[in-house]
Amino acid sequence: MIPREAIILAGGKAERLGEAAKGKPKPLIAVCGRPLVAHQIVRLRDAGVERVLLACAAGKGDEFTADLEGLAVEIVPVEEPEPLGRGGGIRLAAEQLKTKSAIFAMNGDELLEVDLKQLYEAHRASGAAATVTVAPLVSPFGLVELREDGFVSGFSEEAPRLPHWVNVGLYVLEPEALARFPERGDHERTTFPELAREGRLYAFRYEGIWLTVNTPKQLRQADEYVAAHPEWLK
Repeated sequence: MIPREAIILAGGKAERLGEAAKGKPKPLIAVCGRPLVAHQIVRLRDAGVERVLLACAAGKGDEFTADLEGLAVEIVPVEEPEPLGRGGGIRLAAEQLKTKSAIFAMNGDELLEVDLKQLYEAHRASGAAATVTVAPLVSPFGLVELREDGFVSGFSEEAPRLPHWVNVGLYVLEPEALARFPERGDHERTTFPELAREGRLYAFRYEGIWLTVNTPKQLRQADEYVAAHPEWLK
């Protein structure tokens, strides 16, 4: 059975977005008229998730509750008394979980089209304590093609895919993994390296859309993408 609960890291302050944020926490910035994080909550809901815990900054819980009303899923803001880091935020929110089984956890400032059921099935089949979703690393630059004698033979504007994978910030976490998250700090520097050394961390490979919203340009790209794909607004 797919996880019924999820934790979303929602403490982003949107500092690099400037006036485009309109004073909102980053996960609540509007993308095509709907809060950014609401797009991901709808995908979680449609996969079978019934309860979403939002690890947010102190004093922001009511704003999240109000802006995310009507999504047909239970929204539970968990305010951090002080910044705890990503791992600490997940660890604190996990104290409010009702389930004793696996959960989804993810960043609240990104748009992904990961098949959550497929992700969970791969996690279960692996027997891992945690699964991290990874995407291929694509260079932001085009290529200059060189001959052996040093002269330029051509140019390629298409961004090349590099032979590496990067973490997109979407996980499946068993209670065993959650219990090892730090109370303060980043799980990617502590918990995940430890699990990897033990052979308990699985990677789910994903090659679909991955949009992070950190700048006004990225916000425009997210708006344009969602507008061109109305299934995101169902």
